[in-house]
Amino acid sequence: MRPVSLLLLVILCSPLWGDPAPRKVMVPMIDGVGLATDIYLPAEQGKFPAVLMITPYGRAGAKALAGKLLEKGFAVVSQDMRGRGDSEGSNVVIFQSNAWGKPHDGKTTLKWLDEQPWFNGRVATWGGSAVGITQNLLAPGASDSLHAQFVEVGSSNLYAQCFYQGGAFRKSMIEGWLKATGMEKGNLDVFRSHPTYDDFWDGMNPEKYAERTVAPGIFIGGWYDIFCQGTINSFQEIQTRGGPRAKGNCRLIMGPWAHGPFDELKYPKNASERPPAADFFRFIDHHLKDASNGVDKDWPVHYYVMGDPGDADSLGNVWRHADSWPPACKATSFYFHADHSLQTSPPSTEASLSYRYDPAQPVPTIGGQNLILPKGPMDQRRIENRDDVLLFTGAELSEPLEITGRIKATLYVISDSPDTDFTVKLCDVYPDGRSMLITDGILRARYRESFTTPTMMQPGQVYTLEVDLWSTSIILSKGHRLRVAVSSSNAPRFDPNPNTGKMSWEESERRIANNTIRLSPGQASCIVLPILPTSSKTTAKRGS
Repeated sequence: MRPVSLLLLVILCSPLWGDPAPRKVMVPMIDGVGLATDIYLPAEQGKFPAVLMITPYGRAGAKALAGKLLEKGFAVVSQDMRGRGDSEGSNVVIFQSNAWGKPHDGKTTLKWLDEQPWFNGRVATWGGSAVGITQNLLAPGASDSLHAQFVEVGSSNLYAQCFYQGGAFRKSMIEGWLKATGMEKGNLDVFRSHPTYDDFWDGMNPEKYAERTVAPGIFIGGWYDIFCQGTINSFQEIQTRGGPRAKGNCRLIMGPWAHGPFDELKYPKNASERPPAADFFRFIDHHLKDASNGVDKDWPVHYYVMGDPGDADSLGNVWRHADSWPPACKATSFYFHADHSLQTSPPSTEASLSYRYDPAQPVPTIGGQNLILPKGPMDQRRIENRDDVLLFTGAELSEPLEITGRIKATLYVISDSPDTDFTVKLCDVYPDGRSMLITDGILRARYRESFTTPTMMQPGQVYTLEVDLWSTSIILSKGHRLRVAVSSSNAPRFDPNPNTGKMSWEESERRIANNTIRLSPGQASCIVLPILPTSSKTTAKRGS
């Protein structure tokens, strides 16, 4: 790590008004590491509000944004993260340099920005995915100059949403992303060495410090996005617990989108039409320039209610707006029965169903909230006939059914292994037999009590597990059916559990787990769905 020359900084920071090309500076961090930073300034001289992007993907990615913002009187600052692009230092561990404690490069960059002669004291951050994560990490405790954020598809808790969902390592996404970006060496070993929620992850959990967030944000996500729940949590935590300028001034936009395109279902044209509240330029005009443009009167929440794209009479495929998230709903339990039915009444007799989970032959991933793998709502029938998948299917719907909000499943389980996984999928079964994935979740059994202190299982003992399936909004049409699939693997989305009590990379041993789901009056496994009352179904915009 070499210190940045003070003389070079003075030369590079000297304004060259009207120069259309960015000027590169090396911004010194508290440990002397210099981060390569491009500055775009409007043609006229003066002091300007700024838009900041901190990225692992190359700071030149802000060029198109700068082309739009310079003419509006905004400066643009784009920075390579530590160890990325032209920046000095190491990228191991990626994101940790923006976590709490030293060096916290994001906050140091804001301090540097406050000292620039062309800066008027107001800045907004911008970007999606990994660039959304850098924004979320920057927000708590940032300087008062931070006035707005535009976070698209970002994680708000790196342990729970990015690396270890339900305690299970998100194998395909993490290994694939690190390899594609050239950051696999060093980073992968470190992330694998922290399988529980510890101080390492606590420093990368902005949700915990929402009350220290100074700026309001627009949070945009998708029901099939890899960070679906992170987007929602960011909005909820800051909207209700944020600092004085942030609390009550955030916006949430959730659409029928994934982290990239998907093919098996095509929603109507209105699915891609974002509401005005999602307009970044309008948002920063209001918060950085005090423009009276109606931003303060926007509905806080806009969400797309999915439906059957082929049903002309579907009540879904509409945009709705609301004051808060989630909308008022009735938490309704749908119980699993031994005859493989799904009913709102619990079982009346003692029963259970069992299967053998072999980590050498895991259930393959088909669709869902993926990054590298095919994604979105995909037909699950090709894996639903496996012996290690338990299906529970509801009766044909006599009227439309809306599910909007957070979804969780309660399982009463037995295993002969010290540790194993349990997966739950929720599907919409179409009249033609297609079983289209809505959402899914996983829980590594050792984390049933706590993600900080794992506890192994004892053979023959019944344990209660709560599996988080994150959130959705969908209306199932008349004639459709609900389906829940329970299993113990979803690979390579999640690293298959070897059932030994250790992680797969810690040893080569694997064992078959004999797993049982209890379906009895006192141990009634079920999925709890947020059902929206018919009287609450108001629409903001009809699909086309």
